[in-house]
Amino acid sequence: MHLLSISDIDVPKALALAAKAKAKPQAFSHTLDGKTLAAIFEKPSTRTKLSFHVAINQLGGHFADLAGAHILNGHEDAHDTANAIAQYADFLLARVNSHEQLAELAAHSPIPIINGLSDAEHPCQALADLLTISELKGTSDGINGTKVAFVGDGNNVCNSLLIGAGLLGLDITLASPPGFGPKGAMISKAAACAQASGASISYTTSPKLAIKDADVVYTDVWVSMGEKENTAVKAAAFEGFSITSELMALAKANAIFMHCLPAQKGVEVSKEVIEGPQSVVFEQAANRLHAQKAVLLMLAGQTGEVNSS
Repeated sequence: MHLLSISDIDVPKALALAAKAKAKPQAFSHTLDGKTLAAIFEKPSTRTKLSFHVAINQLGGHFADLAGAHILNGHEDAHDTANAIAQYADFLLARVNSHEQLAELAAHSPIPIINGLSDAEHPCQALADLLTISELKGTSDGINGTKVAFVGDGNNVCNSLLIGAGLLGLDITLASPPGFGPKGAMISKAAACAQASGASISYTTSPKLAIKDADVVYTDVWVSMGEKENTAVKAAAFEGFSITSELMALAKANAIFMHCLPAQKGVEVSKEVIEGPQSVVFEQAANRLHAQKAVLLMLAGQTGEVNSS
């Protein structure tokens, strides 16, 4: 089993396992004794790398950082790279420029491949996001029908959140300027998930319409890593999409604000909002640790039962 897309994992089970690991961390402290998580990062990382590093350590395993982006630069084919790493490690976490690189590694790897962010999806982030929404907006009936507004670029974070929302039955609206929404394949994938769960997924070019009466308001940077050349174009296209106090006032009074970080304060969100009382960005960041534990446990075939020792 690999985790390339959030749809590759049983999301309700992962969230339940993350909640258990969060509530009783010591009960899981030896579940992955002797296991090694290898990591390749072609792009910078703070929360993903650190949360996985701490997660595997707290579960009893080890983190092996294969520093440098040269490993996947073509000097060795994916078959040999994947199988060589498998001689030393039990999982491979990879942050890559192209999702096709992950798919190629997974096609040859005898150990689980974990998507630490690609140009298509960021499933580990979405699991932490859904855990945060579940904790703060969930009821005894779960989070079905929770209204989420994603305002911004139809990027990897947006893609995984849309699919995750579709899997869990959320009511999510994406507001993007024309031409900056998700690609057709992602829209179709999210729609298929929503059809099975009863989720509502809609698209608009109006931030105000998306945010109206929302329980959750989410945004991300407009310019993703590796596309700095598009900064000026996107700044013009996204005018009016910055989350301000005025826009937040359209959401429910007890709405929460979310951002996966890092943020460009004063660009996609005002400093007042992201540092204000409705912001839960650091609760999100904290939940990365528990979501990563759930990912590792599930990929290792653990049931989530606590240690007896």
